[in-house]
Amino acid sequence: MSRIGKQPVALPDGVTASLSGQTIEVKGPKGTQSFTATDDVTLTVEDGAVSVTPRGKSKRARQQWGMSRTVVANMVHGVSNSFKKELEIQGVGYRAQLQGKVLKLNLGLSHDVDFQIPEGITVTVPKPTEIIVEGNDIQEVGQVAANIRDWRKPEPYKGKGIRYKGEYIFQKEGKKK
Repeated sequence: MSRIGKQPVALPDGVTASLSGQTIEVKGPKGTQSFTATDDVTLTVEDGAVSVTPRGKSKRARQQWGMSRTVVANMVHGVSNSFKKELEIQGVGYRAQLQGKVLKLNLGLSHDVDFQIPEGITVTVPKPTEIIVEGNDIQEVGQVAANIRDWRKPEPYKGKGIRYKGEYIFQKEGKKK
């Protein structure tokens, strides 16, 4: 029995959910999101909460139960609050700046990297060495942050590169003379 799946998702004030078949649409102050569940689960909206129940006892139904409930919970959180990922840049001369909907990254390459910011995502650069990625879709926020980080992952000798805030990079010992 899924410990996550059996808990209903409470809808906070200002958030509404509408159900049509297997598709649930959640509206809130930060936008709208929709999710189409598989036929292995049943979605119900009642008493200001969304509940997910499995159809049958198959392994796939039990897998989809907890996953569907988590997706709905992330949608409810995303339209009421925002998801945020913070990145830090470390390295001499490495910096970022925002020009409209383009994030310009200077990462020690022979050219500057121009990263196009997708719709629905907000990127801010409070300092030249900090990047904040925000949006109401947790998957899209995480993917954009990962795509930015992929341009220069932190290396294990000096720690130079783009890392998530608070991420620990295991430092290796260099050559011995």
